[in-house]
Amino acid sequence: MSGEKINIQTTSFQNDMTSFKSKDDVFTLLVHLGYLAYNQDTKEVCIPNKEVIDSFVQSVKNSSWGKTTTALINSDELLKATWNLNEEKVAYYIEQAHLETSLLQYNDENALSYTISLAYYRSRDFYTIVKELPAGKGFADMVFIPKGDKPAMIIELKWNQEVETAITQIKGKEYYFGLEKYLDNLLLIGITYDKDSKKYICQIEKYEG
Repeated sequence: MSGEKINIQTTSFQNDMTSFKSKDDVFTLLVHLGYLAYNQDTKEVCIPNKEVIDSFVQSVKNSSWGKTTTALINSDELLKATWNLNEEKVAYYIEQAHLETSLLQYNDENALSYTISLAYYRSRDFYTIVKELPAGKGFADMVFIPKGDKPAMIIELKWNQEVETAITQIKGKEYYFGLEKYLDNLLLIGITYDKDSKKYICQIEKYEG
């Protein structure tokens, strides 16, 4: 649901609705049912479109699946807090989205990216989200390109570093290059996670040129 692809092994699937020996068998069934798209070359699955993502989201909400359910419910509030430049609330809601499953080793910026993507799932109604966008002098971690009148957003993620480092990197590497049409309504957002305190810190600035 965070927009990532997952590698699966399809050969053990028994082609029925009852014989499941692994999560790969379940994923393979979901491919057959049309809920997941499968790339035969890379042997990866993903959720194919927003309509199907919404179905997964509703299912998870209804199942009361711990912190993930909380993150999905809070996604609207997270988005509002971001637009209002409320850094403390943004950090709080992202903390609620922190995944604690055996499928996610929470020890690097990739894991942080998954959590951020899931937390901001509602933003797909308002944005096209691009990860690792070539911009300026490097690659912006996450760029939210608005579909309407909402502010464009650049998010830089840092693991166990000062949050100011993220904002400085956005400015220093000019990640807003290519987003000239949004410069009058652009948010620069740094998010960092401290592995010792297990706390998030957020810093938000409006682009001022």
